[in-house]
Amino acid sequence: MHFGSFLTKPTRMMLANPPATGPRTIEVIKTEEKGSDVNLATYLLVDAFRNDAEAFAVVSNDSDLTEPIRIVRHELGMVVGLLNPQPVPSQRLLRCRPTFTKPIRPGVLGASQFPQKVMDSLGSVIHKPQDW
Repeated sequence: MHFGSFLTKPTRMMLANPPATGPRTIEVIKTEEKGSDVNLATYLLVDAFRNDAEAFAVVSNDSDLTEPIRIVRHELGMVVGLLNPQPVPSQRLLRCRPTFTKPIRPGVLGASQFPQKVMDSLGSVIHKPQDW
């Protein structure tokens, strides 16, 4: 597994339907994922060039991964499957013609989550966020 990180910061954004009078922007807390897609693409390519696996499964609907999947699948001739956690697949991502594509059904996704509380190897309890 290769991870990215999240950056959370306040920022000003335009209102979709600003009032006739008054502010046209509002301050919001914006959360951005940083590095996950780049890390996934990098290690997919590295693992493929090293011939570290017979097949690769990418769990994503991020169209930024189109070119790395295309290279591994069509330039290197390896098996690359796409497992999609979203209800509507990215058409751009499908155009790279992965070996197979499978949707991840909502029930399966829900059943695959950790319980509300888990304990780490040091005995600390980790709680799942309420909004999950």
